[in-house]
Amino acid sequence: MKVAFCGNDNPSAYNISAGFLKNVCFLDALNLVPHVFLLFITFPILFIGWGSQSSKVQIHHNTWLHFPGHNLRWILTFTLLFVHVCEIGEGIVSDAQLKSRHLHLFLPAIMGFVAATTSIVYYHNIETSNFPKLLLALFLYWVMAFVTKTIKLVRYCQDGFSFQQLRFCITGLMVVLYGLLMAVEINVIRVRKYVFFTDPQKVKPPEDLQDLGVRFLQPFVNLLSKATYWWMNTLIISAHRKPIDLKAIGKLPIAMRALTNYVRLKDAYEEQKKKVEDKPNRKPSIWLAMYRAFGRPILLSSTFRYLADLLGFAGPLCISGIVMSFSNETEDDILLTNATSANYTALTSGAIYPVRNSTDPFLTSTNFLKTAYVLAVLLFLALILQRTFLQASYYVTIETGINLRGALLAMIYNKMLRLSTSNLSMGEMTLGQINNLVAIETNQLMWFLFLCPNLWAMPVQIIMGVILLYNLLGQSALVGAAVIVLLAPIQYFIATKLAEAQKSTLDYSTERLKKTNEILKGIKLLKLYAWEHIFCRSVEETRVKELTSLKTFALYTSLSIFMNAAIPIAAVLATFVTYTYIKEEPPTTAQAFASLSLFHILVTPLFLLSTVVRFAVKAIISVQKLNEFLISDEIGDDSWRNGDTALTCESCKKHTGLPSKAINRKQPLRHQLDSYEPPLRIPTRHLDIDDCAIKVTNGYFSWGSGLATLSNIDIRIPTGQMTMIVGQVGCGKSSLLLAVLGEMQALEGKVHWNRGYESESSFEASRRNRYSVAYAAQKPWLLNATVEENITFGSPFNKQRYKAVTDACSLQPDIDLLPFGDQTEIGERGINLSGGQRQRICVARALYQNTNIVFLDDPFSALDIHLSDHLMQEGILKFLKDDKRTLVLVTHKLQYLPHADWIIAMKDGTVLREGTLKDIQTKDVELYEHWKTLMNRQDQELEKDMEADQTTLERKTLRRAMYPRESKAQLEDEDEEEEEEEEDDDNMSTVMRLRTNLPWKTCWQYLTSGGFLLLSLMIFSKLLKHSVIVAIDYWLAQWTSMTNNGKALCSTEEPARKTCYVAVFSILSGAGIVLCLVTSLTVEWMGLTAAKNLHHDLLNKIILGPIRFFDTTPLGLILNRFSADTNIIDQHIPPTLESLSRSTLLCLSAIGIISYATPWFVVALVPLGIAFYFIQKYFRVASKDLQELDDSTQLPLLCHFSETAEGLTTIRAFRHEPRFKQRMLELTDTNNIAYLFLSAANRWLEVRTDYLGAFIVLTAAVASISPNDGPKSGLVGLGLLYALTITNYLNWVVRNLADLEVQMSAVKKVNSFLNMESENYEGTMDISQVPKDWPQEGEIKIENLCVRYENNLKPVLKHVKAYIKPGQKVGICGRTGSGKSSLSLAFFRMVDIFDGKIVIDGIDISKIPLDMLRSRLSIILQDPILFSGSIRFNLDPECKCTDDTLWEALEIAQLKNMVKSLPGGLDAIVTEGGENFSVGQRQLFCLARAFVRKSSILIMDEATASIDMATENILQKVVMTAFADRTVVTIAHRVSQILDADLVLVLSEGDLVECDAAANLLLKEGGLFTTLVKTNK
Repeated sequence: MKVAFCGNDNPSAYNISAGFLKNVCFLDALNLVPHVFLLFITFPILFIGWGSQSSKVQIHHNTWLHFPGHNLRWILTFTLLFVHVCEIGEGIVSDAQLKSRHLHLFLPAIMGFVAATTSIVYYHNIETSNFPKLLLALFLYWVMAFVTKTIKLVRYCQDGFSFQQLRFCITGLMVVLYGLLMAVEINVIRVRKYVFFTDPQKVKPPEDLQDLGVRFLQPFVNLLSKATYWWMNTLIISAHRKPIDLKAIGKLPIAMRALTNYVRLKDAYEEQKKKVEDKPNRKPSIWLAMYRAFGRPILLSSTFRYLADLLGFAGPLCISGIVMSFSNETEDDILLTNATSANYTALTSGAIYPVRNSTDPFLTSTNFLKTAYVLAVLLFLALILQRTFLQASYYVTIETGINLRGALLAMIYNKMLRLSTSNLSMGEMTLGQINNLVAIETNQLMWFLFLCPNLWAMPVQIIMGVILLYNLLGQSALVGAAVIVLLAPIQYFIATKLAEAQKSTLDYSTERLKKTNEILKGIKLLKLYAWEHIFCRSVEETRVKELTSLKTFALYTSLSIFMNAAIPIAAVLATFVTYTYIKEEPPTTAQAFASLSLFHILVTPLFLLSTVVRFAVKAIISVQKLNEFLISDEIGDDSWRNGDTALTCESCKKHTGLPSKAINRKQPLRHQLDSYEPPLRIPTRHLDIDDCAIKVTNGYFSWGSGLATLSNIDIRIPTGQMTMIVGQVGCGKSSLLLAVLGEMQALEGKVHWNRGYESESSFEASRRNRYSVAYAAQKPWLLNATVEENITFGSPFNKQRYKAVTDACSLQPDIDLLPFGDQTEIGERGINLSGGQRQRICVARALYQNTNIVFLDDPFSALDIHLSDHLMQEGILKFLKDDKRTLVLVTHKLQYLPHADWIIAMKDGTVLREGTLKDIQTKDVELYEHWKTLMNRQDQELEKDMEADQTTLERKTLRRAMYPRESKAQLEDEDEEEEEEEEDDDNMSTVMRLRTNLPWKTCWQYLTSGGFLLLSLMIFSKLLKHSVIVAIDYWLAQWTSMTNNGKALCSTEEPARKTCYVAVFSILSGAGIVLCLVTSLTVEWMGLTAAKNLHHDLLNKIILGPIRFFDTTPLGLILNRFSADTNIIDQHIPPTLESLSRSTLLCLSAIGIISYATPWFVVALVPLGIAFYFIQKYFRVASKDLQELDDSTQLPLLCHFSETAEGLTTIRAFRHEPRFKQRMLELTDTNNIAYLFLSAANRWLEVRTDYLGAFIVLTAAVASISPNDGPKSGLVGLGLLYALTITNYLNWVVRNLADLEVQMSAVKKVNSFLNMESENYEGTMDISQVPKDWPQEGEIKIENLCVRYENNLKPVLKHVKAYIKPGQKVGICGRTGSGKSSLSLAFFRMVDIFDGKIVIDGIDISKIPLDMLRSRLSIILQDPILFSGSIRFNLDPECKCTDDTLWEALEIAQLKNMVKSLPGGLDAIVTEGGENFSVGQRQLFCLARAFVRKSSILIMDEATASIDMATENILQKVVMTAFADRTVVTIAHRVSQILDADLVLVLSEGDLVECDAAANLLLKEGGLFTTLVKTNK
């Protein structure tokens, strides 16, 4: 066919006798001029890179969009491009009907398309390089294009064209668009004044873009980048080279920060408050406040959602059109060709009037839309647009949801800082409730917001779908719709049942975790007593209940999945069978596949509806809880703390304290008090005018109940002096401090804070924060931070001061024990310290702060006597006095009264006495004497205390806890170093490969742990189900296109044929529905079996693990395997696996069907496949990193909330609220930015996979339409239907792959524990060879014993030899680390005996089965361990003994009376860890437990170390009497315990250095034992 611009089949086409403008071809040529002009001007500028080199403002990102009308320009340009595509299509379709090529019909349109694309690229470069003068070229282009198109439109009007002609409509639209773009350009000139004006406007980039830290660019990039998330490319691709960290994602833009959104929400909420101020029974509405603050983005998102839903219906309509075009092709072609060529000749030859006959010139819109290729392109564009709008809607709601969560968290936090203390202490608002608000309620509201647009978009989608179905199929469509609607409530029912099942599962898993935790904490005792299997069974029982609950959960999950898959099949079956019988003929192919596609669209909103309704209900409850919290009581305004009431008190008569004198411990306290009296007779110098720091007048204070807890309080606290508050427990001492701090409700009276400090001249004093109080609460409160941060508490670090404070609180030895010194993290998430250590850190914090006033609430309560003295001497009398600070000290230690400058004695919530010690001595002799008596008693306790050194114990415990951690840390460091070296050796590609590889091996381990039978059943049923579903659709294709097809699958006779098709269709559909249920059940069942087996193996492996494993592995790490990881394996992997297999098989079956229908499609599949491979590869790595960041940033935020709630009084006393608020905002923003990037990455993936899906649809459509003997209409419909489903499932394949990869790490972690070596429980001897009552005598021979903890470690005992006669009382002593405890563990084979042996009653213990050995010996450990359950269970978990035996044991341990008094006696409850008994009582229970064993050998491992003297005496006495005939081996905590022993073994560094009776060893002058006795070690 020859090519010519105006065609060469009409000689008059080039005739211009009637004037240039009368020739259409010339007009089309004229239309080319503006496009060529633009390309000619802009290409050099773009290629030379003029734009990029120009006067750029120095900012981090070249995304600064600052020309007015920016978004409008992009929207208009996109519309213009679409109209150009229509113009090109119209031209090509018209041209196809003519005898020769007429280039003028489509070439100008193609050039216009290129020019429009160039214009937007050019504009973008000009804008980001900020060189507006170059926009002049665009302005000229719009003017020229507008003029040329207007001329053409005028010509058409003159020729009497109407709106029915498509070309006329297109030209009209073009004129409007060019006009609008011209207006936009004029507006830019008007606002920016870059040309025609003398003073061009200068603009500054927004603050966010000047900040190099802001990396989240979505709000700042152009519309195309916004829609496709193009700006994310750099981050997602860089994830391959190195993991994404917090630095890579940077900060949040200002508009999204928690503070910005908090202000918006708070203002809206305050507005609501004002509205209901005068209506007492109405509460301010949070819903309205939320709508005020975040309504606009929600409306925007809903608009996008509506557009997407409406465009979604283009799919079925286009399929219908394309399939119909097949049947109508032939007759249409003949008609069209004749009409068009005849009229065309008339028009181009310059005819002034159109030929008015049955065929109008050019194409009408209807004819244009009947062309299959046009429909294919339209379908493609509709899909692209629909997906873009849908993702935009998702993104906007997610961003709004995140902003709302940030605002709510800030509101909750601010409210929490002002919560009245009584609210927290009286239980109106528990910490649990606050944590729930933060962790659950805010997230519920965020999720509700995510799903919000669905609430109003779904009904519209459903109504539209039903209307279209009705148009296609008539009444029978209503049957199908009815099936869907009727089955929807079942979905809701299943959803509610799922929630219930999840709740009961949670309860059981909590119980299981509690039991597991107990086992892990007491693992040493369980192993020593051979009880591990009993406790293991108990966990297994709970696990069985949990699994039953999980089965219910799995059943409902699979039902839910089944409903989702089966509803469309059932609906289609009902509809088509009804249609066939009503209409007496099968539906046409076009009808069938369009309605199939519509059913698929309809099911989604109905399936989602149940979820959305559930979230809506939850959101309503969350809002109620939030409202209750936000209107709860706050503490009063403590303006007096800000020094508003300047008040100089009357002179407080007081004495200057005597020079502090060292405390003499040798002399009883009462002597000190007496000896303190005489100096009082020295005339004391009264300071006439001296200020009080704080004064309370006529104070009545309550904890919010309205009843005064403190009444008639009149006190004053002298400036710069030490005031002590004393009194019995519960008399209101702590309450008095809190009342002064403003934490209590003042019913009457006033607290005055003095402003007199301003007169202080010293520089130190002037630097102090006048109105904050350094406060150490009675219950120590630590931050999740380093030791140093806990002490400095936001104050600047001063090395000298810091050292002085840590020395005063004797913290240095404790700090030295920590792995990273004072940089070690302590608190809830860090290392657990003992009470005394925590208390000293809190006191150190109060001392370190630079405040005038220090409040210490019973700082000595958890400290032993040595530490108390040191703290009093160095910290209080020296450090605080030197600083001239006012100190208020609450204490029970009356021996410190002589040091007080002022004393306040309290009783029953009132002040009993106030004054100096001398005042009280003279005025209230009775009280003074009472104090002396109390001191007497304290003296006697002191003598006992002097022996039990609590601090040494605490440090020892800490050292024990740290030792395994250090060794573990060293090993890990070494591993890391090795790994780093390996990585350095390797090139980057291997590192990248490791990060992109899927964990196939772990997946296989998981699948096989479910059992091969279930695995093969799952694979088989999945494949069968998808084959059946394909068969259903294929049968439908055959059935509906049987008229056009010579070869029918059923008999050709009419009634039989119909019955045959309907029957097969029904059978296939029924099979499909059944298989849907079977597959969803098998996946869940396999997941459950895998979870059951993995947990069982893990528990048994851990229970049988060597004790060394528990020493070197942190408890939290092991617990994590049982909690978080088990939860993932139980509940998360099965649905992910199901979803992944379903989406993958759907995509594969779709590709198979399309390839079968149109084999040419396979060619296009190659590039699409490559693109898909790279998209998923890059996304998976980035998604994994972002998910980890999201998880890791959540915990600190939740911890910050809970630690703030616990330390409210301290934070408020210190006046550190702003610092804590700031920290909360930072943590919220960090978590939000991680979540925002994660959701943006998900959108990035979805947009790309959706566009890939759209290309698949386009290629499938084009391939099926192509003229070369194409497929029959049924197969075309089938291919297109499947192509459409691909777009929905492609992104799910990748998303599920990424999720599965993250979840599989849980399986990997569990498997890493399964490879651990167990203890060797088997013995070489047969059980029958061991006598039943072995060991009867209790004779022990230790022969050349060498012991180590592990093969790769040094020996801890070297060649120890000893002989212990039956019934002997043996003591083992030595310095710390000498191997005493290792020897006791060797008796139980808890450590590796690699040489030598221990023989008990003639049998080598290494030959006996481990269970038997341990069950025949008894041990009492240093830490008394009790388990939750009954007393009976704790004494005899095996239930072997009679009640009499148990009572006898309790009597021996002197606990019988105490147990009898408890409700239930032997069945009385023991709480977790035995917390409802004192340490001493717990240790006595352990003694009774050992007695119940009736073993002839008892080993006591420092059993008296952590108990008081009285309990120790009982213990020693019982050992001497009840165990008189048994062999007792005592590992001594203090040498004084074993001075009466028959035999003493003295160890030093693993060697046995001395072995004899204690009396003989004491005769050795320089012996180690003698040394130890002298130093009382």
